Amino acid sequence: MRYGASDVLHDVTFQARHGEVLALLGPNGAGKTTTIEILEGFRMRSAGRVEVLGVDPAHGDERWRARLGVVLQSWRDHGKWRVRELLVHLGAYYAPYSTPAIPRPWNADDLVEAVGLTEHADKKIKTLSGGQRRRLDVAIGIVGRPEMLILDEPTAGFDPRARHEFHDLVRRLADDHETTILLTTHDLGEADKLADRIMILSGGRIIADGSADELARRIAGEDEVRWTCGGRRFVTSTADSTAFARGLFARHGEAIGELEVRRASLEDTYMTLVRESEAAEREPKETGR
Repeated sequence: MRYGASDVLHDVTFQARHGEVLALLGPNGAGKTTTIEILEGFRMRSAGRVEVLGVDPAHGDERWRARLGVVLQSWRDHGKWRVRELLVHLGAYYAPYSTPAIPRPWNADDLVEAVGLTEHADKKIKTLSGGQRRRLDVAIGIVGRPEMLILDEPTAGFDPRARHEFHDLVRRLADDHETTILLTTHDLGEADKLADRIMILSGGRIIADGSADELARRIAGEDEVRWTCGGRRFVTSTADSTAFARGLFARHGEAIGELEVRRASLEDTYMTLVRESEAAEREPKETGR
């Protein structure tokens, strides 16, 4: 994607697998929103090839859109709608695209139960809490039983309990209904918990792609081991913390206390890779000066 003389995305190449939860991380301005808007068909790309469910989003018709679910950062619905009433109304638009393999839409009562809003089915939307409102957003996004679901910053502003419940819902969609989910988030803990695979976008490029553990191994180097022995505290770095800990216990037995092994977290990985990418972006300019 190019705006004027500015390249916003450079050769962003990836493939999402069936039933996978794929998290897209990156600092503000990295190109996350532009990427998903291209995939949704909301924005035209400048060059390259894109397929979502086998169709170029730039030419996706209503039948294709019925196979795709989108949950934006916020929705603006009339507050006087009731939860079940709104889902029945929206679901009717998907009925013409029902197939024997994927009957569309969801039954409204089943959908309300799936997102944990059964007790609120007959309440007006304006009376829902933030967490309940976000569950309704997801219900709106999946009312047509999408084969792919795009979630853009889905838990922004959630309290811890609402975030936990939402995470359980997303995992159920992926595991029980085999929905492919593309998730953008600034919450590294959320990505670590939900994602089967994580992509990090920086400067309009994908700088890392893999599971949280795979990405951590790229920058981990050595583990840090901390322990106490004989009232003294020790810290060391080692490439094999498991073997090192076994050796400690073999030599000192019960004298070892407060043993702690610290491996690179997703946050460590993310910060390291983004810093390296940003430094590489600056280097040609600095060299030119």
